[in-house]
Amino acid sequence: MRRRLLPLCLVACAVACSAREATPARPVVALVMKSLANEFFKTMEDGARQHQAAHQASYELVATGIKDEQDVARQIALVEQMMARRVQAIVLAPADSKALVSVTRRAVDAGIVVVNIDNRLDRDAMAERGLTVPFVGPDNRAGALAVGRAVAARLAAGDPVAILEGAPNAFNGIERTRGFVDAAREAGLQVVRSQTANWETARASQVVSALVTEQPGVKAILCANDSMALGAVAALKAAGRQGRVLVAGFDNISAVRALVKSGDIVATADQHGDQLAVYGIEYALQQLATPGATPADRQTPVDLVTANRLQ
Repeated sequence: MRRRLLPLCLVACAVACSAREATPARPVVALVMKSLANEFFKTMEDGARQHQAAHQASYELVATGIKDEQDVARQIALVEQMMARRVQAIVLAPADSKALVSVTRRAVDAGIVVVNIDNRLDRDAMAERGLTVPFVGPDNRAGALAVGRAVAARLAAGDPVAILEGAPNAFNGIERTRGFVDAAREAGLQVVRSQTANWETARASQVVSALVTEQPGVKAILCANDSMALGAVAALKAAGRQGRVLVAGFDNISAVRALVKSGDIVATADQHGDQLAVYGIEYALQQLATPGATPADRQTPVDLVTANRLQ
């Protein structure tokens, strides 16, 4: 009898140990962001780390990102690394709304909970792969509309304006451009140029330097993020046009707050970057606690910031 019971005990112990190894005491949540050279994503990372520090018993955080907004291949590789590490959840701010869909499908198929934040994955691309992941983030079009209206209030119908767009395959950049166009049409402004500066300060400076030469009558430049707004301000200063051309941005990073206060940047939008990843992390933890539930999108706040409404 003892000889029979001993193998059974060993089997039971092995199964229990295996179960403990398969289900860690704390789930591991990976935060995969875009460029950490952009202050917005550094702020996002800081907010996530503060949240984890206050909830150490609830989960382990792995935060990572890419060096360049356009290094999509590297971000795909980071998601694959998190899959190989067998994390329980991935909170993803995709650099490209279409290119990250395939690897996200693989992550979901591997049993990982995925929450999409900041930049929405492309709906058509997801539909093609039968993929459903919740989006947690602001209404970028509405935020840009509010910024555009703040600029338009200082202009006259018919005034020429320009738009600096984000990356062409980034849904949030596309939505912000639409919001700016909505505001321009509503106020009867003329959009004389709309082109990408790929979210980058240096590229925005180059675009604006050429723009003020080609369109000397331009009255305002609406930028899809604050990094590009900083580039626009620098280019206008170099061209001797500072204060004569209005500049607006989006994100409310700390680097623009003094410029908003001084009026060099007329308006920006605060989508609360320090909390955006936190919203996604909390939603991922909720899904892990309620397996089988069908997650829905969640809209997060976005607020207009001007010199009179500093956040």
